[in-house]
Amino acid sequence: MKVVKNYLYNAGYQIFLLLVPLITTPYIARVIGPTGVGINAYTNSIIQYFVLFGSIGINMYGNREVAFYRDDPQKLTKAFWEIELLRFSAIIVAEAAFFIYLGFTDQYHTYLLMQSLLITAAAFDISWFFMGLEDFRTTVVRNTIVKIVSVILIFAFVKTAQDLAVYILIISGSQLIGNLTLWPFLRRHLVKVNWHKLNLVPHLRPALVLFIPQIATQIYLVLNKTMLGKITGVTAAGFFDNSDKIIKMVLAVVTATGTVMLPRVAHTFAQGDKVQVRRYLYSSFDFVTAASVPMTMGLAAIAPKFAVWFFGAKFAATNVLIMLEAPAILMIAWSNVLGMQYLMPTNRNRDFTISVTIGAVVNLILNIPLIINFGAAGAAVSTVLSEASVTIYQLYVVRDELSVRHLFADLWKYLVAGLAMFAVVFWLNTTQPFNTMWLLIEVGAGVIIYAGLIVLLRAQIIKQVRQLLGR
Repeated sequence: MKVVKNYLYNAGYQIFLLLVPLITTPYIARVIGPTGVGINAYTNSIIQYFVLFGSIGINMYGNREVAFYRDDPQKLTKAFWEIELLRFSAIIVAEAAFFIYLGFTDQYHTYLLMQSLLITAAAFDISWFFMGLEDFRTTVVRNTIVKIVSVILIFAFVKTAQDLAVYILIISGSQLIGNLTLWPFLRRHLVKVNWHKLNLVPHLRPALVLFIPQIATQIYLVLNKTMLGKITGVTAAGFFDNSDKIIKMVLAVVTATGTVMLPRVAHTFAQGDKVQVRRYLYSSFDFVTAASVPMTMGLAAIAPKFAVWFFGAKFAATNVLIMLEAPAILMIAWSNVLGMQYLMPTNRNRDFTISVTIGAVVNLILNIPLIINFGAAGAAVSTVLSEASVTIYQLYVVRDELSVRHLFADLWKYLVAGLAMFAVVFWLNTTQPFNTMWLLIEVGAGVIIYAGLIVLLRAQIIKQVRQLLGR
């Protein structure tokens, strides 16, 4: 039941994170416009490289180490301080590198300085500790409060396109303050530590091993925006950023399982129960497939008129981008299960690293011709193909431990239901006026069609739902 409880906490928070942009994104898009959104996306993508190099794989590594030592307070305390001090050291180097970079660029200095608060915030991010303990309540409550305050500040102080700097400061500042608010909760879990016996060095190599896949992952998450900003301009980066936000908002609900299952699988694997690890994986893979297929189909179906309604007429170009990028939801959902819920917690770091490196290389190679020739649409296609390459490689490397046939046993049922749903919703979207009422009708029709068909087809997910409901 703890896994279910943690999933509900995390999924609930992810739904909250889904609702916040639903409130703020249309407002920000209309107030600061495509260029402002693009400048924010472009400068943030630059800062994320420094955050990445300052974090050196600590989130994944720390989460896993805490899961290993959580039953021994002495070892847990020692591991926490060693890992956190290692992160502090790396962030100091990253901050220095950022200011060196700032001296060599003449664009967007003010915005970059405000975004750089995110580098400092990363030093104080200890959410990995509570995730490893499977204490999701602490992080969820804290994050929710901070997000609510930031939303209030956005509506209070961001009024015109000239308030872009204020908007960036609110977002980055709230991240720093939010991370600091977690520190008082450490007292419940840590004991007195002997500072002279701390040794950071043993953590460096394994953290760096996990850092390599994070480099690849993060690079192809932000590379599109950086390259669009450089090649096509910040406005195109703004169009793509808003499309990407919609995809990520939908995806967040599905990938909530990864955050919950990583420490659980790591703990089960450490106890040597490989049979239970496989059970977790088959169940989780079926769940994310059942959830991500309708999200992919549904989002693609409403895309033709959604962006103009949601972001405003200036973002009409985002309609086609959402439709093109929607298949990435399914690809990322699968790679999240295989990578974050199996390869990572079972110490298959090399395979995970290779998979995301392949994705980054594919993304980089495809981005150059596709962005040059098709702009933001090319970046969307490149994203889908790079995510597909990650999933294909991960399926290849787990083929001897996991039954690929078992993983995809009910996929055809979900695809049949999803395609039927897509046909009806797409027809409604293209033939009827698009407003809030019709959006609800389209979503409602999609849910009824999809749910009805998977019940008729007796998909495995129905059994999982009944077990959760205790029936």
